[in-house]
Amino acid sequence: MANFTKNENCPSSQKLLDYQRSKLAETTTAKIQRHLAKCEFCSAESHFYAQFPFDEEAQETTTAAGIPAPLYELAEALLKNRHSNSSSLNSLLKRKKPASR
Repeated sequence: MANFTKNENCPSSQKLLDYQRSKLAETTTAKIQRHLAKCEFCSAESHFYAQFPFDEEAQETTTAAGIPAPLYELAEALLKNRHSNSSSLNSLLKRKKPASR
């Protein structure tokens, strides 16, 4: 489990979400299936999307951040469990980034 990370050969989170929603061409679907057979990280991410179906209402809040809705919902739930002040992912995403040098 030391290499449990996404790498440059992995499909994007959006592609995995589209895969779970059966919105990809047959050739792309086959390619992702082959990838999932060897990539534990993407397999887990794809399984997550299968367990927590896409929520149309959440899409509006995640579009600006570029995070698929199910992943956003998981992060939001984790933040609420972690912080007693119920910090939200939106507040973290809206914080200003430090100026680049």
